[in-house]
Amino acid sequence: MDQESLVEQVQYQARLYGVDPALACAVVEQESSWNCWAIRFEPAFETRYIKPALPNAPTTEEMTRAMSFGLFQVMGENAREMGFQHQFLSMLCDPDIGISVGVRFLKKCLDAAEGDTTKALLRWNGGGNTAYPTQVIARMAKYQTPAQGASA
Repeated sequence: MDQESLVEQVQYQARLYGVDPALACAVVEQESSWNCWAIRFEPAFETRYIKPALPNAPTTEEMTRAMSFGLFQVMGENAREMGFQHQFLSMLCDPDIGISVGVRFLKKCLDAAEGDTTKALLRWNGGGNTAYPTQVIARMAKYQTPAQGASA
């Protein structure tokens, strides 16, 4: 799937779940540079969230919960908490699956932050990079439609 098609799919899912499409696209660009197959191990996430809950030697499931997958780089643990039922977390790399999960998790972060985009993005990122909200927000302009740009 080409980037233009991915952008359209992200924008569609964002509108479906009540998320600013430009914000959703900016998160994808920041997280994966539109690479569906991006997978990254996040050792700080493992240390902070996985090890306290699962202190014994890790299984594949435990390790993949500390990895991020796909366009949105959704953490495996976050996907499971959102009810992701596929056997393999790598299914989050499938755009049809990962975009839906990513947008729904972004919506969850926005709701928890009472609509405050900066706080929501810090939740999304786990707070490890305090510049993350500024970096994502700076990317939004290229995904805004002329009507969005006029009202912002």
